[in-house]
Amino acid sequence: MTDAAFKSGLEAIRAGRFFEAHEELEVAWRAAATEERDFFQGLVHVAVAWYQAGRGRPVATASQLEKAARRLGPYAPMHRGVDVAAVLAQVAAAQSRVAGGSLELDPPQLTL
Repeated sequence: MTDAAFKSGLEAIRAGRFFEAHEELEVAWRAAATEERDFFQGLVHVAVAWYQAGRGRPVATASQLEKAARRLGPYAPMHRGVDVAAVLAQVAAAQSRVAGGSLELDPPQLTL
């Protein structure tokens, strides 16, 4: 179930369906081996950050971006076919934008 939910979650992020992505990636996270849980949880935080930005919630967005960076960092540069280094760069750019007072985030680009 982890692989199907993982792929579905990434597809949902790429399509801008962040709530759906969160749901799918949470399934993957809960089913994952202990050593991979932070990776999946980090992706959940990415989805939730963009979801919160879309809802106009800067504090929640910033919090989720920070959690995403912390959880995904150890998996850089690449994990499970995802360019984690690129995701972290996107998270950092989003953090800068939020810190500057904007929730207009570029759509996350996740590759598989």
